[in-house]
Amino acid sequence: MSSNQSIFRTKSLEAMIGQTQGKGLKKVLGAFELTMLGIGAIIGTGIFVLTGVAAADYAGPGLMLSFIFCGITCAFVALCYAELAAMIPVAGSAYTFGYVGLGELWAWIIGWDLILEYVVAVAAVAVGWSGYIVMLLSSAGIHIPDALTNAPGQKGGIVNLPSILILFVITLLLIKGVSESAKLNNVLVIVKLAVVILFIVVGAGHVQPANWNPFLPYGVGGIFKGAAIIFFAYLGFDAVTTAAEEVKNPQRDLPIGILASLGVCTVLYIVVSGILTGMVPYQNFHNNAAPVAYALQQVGINWGSALVSVGAVTGISSVLLVMAFGATRVLFSLSRDGLLPKVFAEIDPKFGTPVKSTVLVGAVTMILSGFVQIGRLAEMTNIGTLAAFCVVCVSVVVLRKKRPDVKRPFLCPAVPAVPIIGLIFCLYLIYELPNFTKMVFVIWLLVGFVIYFGYGRKHSAMNFEDESKAKA
Repeated sequence: MSSNQSIFRTKSLEAMIGQTQGKGLKKVLGAFELTMLGIGAIIGTGIFVLTGVAAADYAGPGLMLSFIFCGITCAFVALCYAELAAMIPVAGSAYTFGYVGLGELWAWIIGWDLILEYVVAVAAVAVGWSGYIVMLLSSAGIHIPDALTNAPGQKGGIVNLPSILILFVITLLLIKGVSESAKLNNVLVIVKLAVVILFIVVGAGHVQPANWNPFLPYGVGGIFKGAAIIFFAYLGFDAVTTAAEEVKNPQRDLPIGILASLGVCTVLYIVVSGILTGMVPYQNFHNNAAPVAYALQQVGINWGSALVSVGAVTGISSVLLVMAFGATRVLFSLSRDGLLPKVFAEIDPKFGTPVKSTVLVGAVTMILSGFVQIGRLAEMTNIGTLAAFCVVCVSVVVLRKKRPDVKRPFLCPAVPAVPIIGLIFCLYLIYELPNFTKMVFVIWLLVGFVIYFGYGRKHSAMNFEDESKAKA
């Protein structure tokens, strides 16, 4: 098989950037918007929901160390992301980086994997948003029937209507344009950061050090099992890179957005988990979906509990916005390269956005959140993200060797040590995930192979590049 027909053929960096010239997405984002996009995606379900579950069932007060381990892992990966995103400012995130560094098949695998990650995350988070909004409405005396707030098979459920409605609104916002979506996201992020800081200020005075004893009730292993579960809390900084093509000065702003959002969120996570387990014994958070609000209730700060619930609704809304945005841009990139039907790569002349990709993502996530009990599938977002991180770490090393001539506006330090450490940490966290998660992931990849060899390989834009080279 000739190299130009190989399933591992790589896309040239120049060709990847060239396809965005004149017909790419609108460039409207700066460093501040990117940082807020990252914080918007990272701070949400993780801090408002998963902290309690991970503390009660996996790590106890040692959850603080779980967050530190996750933060360190993400820091190594973020340095790799920053180098690649500044060097390849094209929509698609790890998919794009894999195409240039590792080849078409690896790019397809990671793109297919990213679609699963984002779509399942959006559907699962929308169900969480629905739960919080129903609780808030109920406290205000407005009761919605169970039939309209639960999926079939759950407590008399027919359809989870609130989750469908919020995703409909998110879809309309993304169709209208990334600039408008980013402005709304900025407001939502400011609100939820204010709520998180309020919890830190108010909760710090109610910490009882005795609640931190024993600090590691599940042993040292609990730190890493907890880290594998709460890694969901770090989804988002990679979503910053899906916006690469819409950044005004990507070489400068992308590294700032990636590293700043990760740094802010890691500090907040460590502090919040410490205060949370100091306020209330970790065992009390078992099966509690609103640990932050619950902790404030337990120390008699009911007004704070209500405020946190409002913050959770805004926080989860911004997660939905950024995650759905990420899904549409990955789908757009796969379609533009011919690996999926080209119709999803069409950019609307009025809005400058991939409307058909956005509508498809919106429809699928609405159906999933409205009619399916997501359950353990939410864990799929963790393995999807970790797999993408592995590809990014490897791509940095490969491209340093294959394309040393390319200008790198941001350099990942200590290559190959930093990428290799990031790769090892990510592989270890994948190992710590439940077997069910790994099994479903393998099934999804097998479906992806069928689509690639049945459609994508035949319709790949690389085929046409290869033909033109042969004629020349």
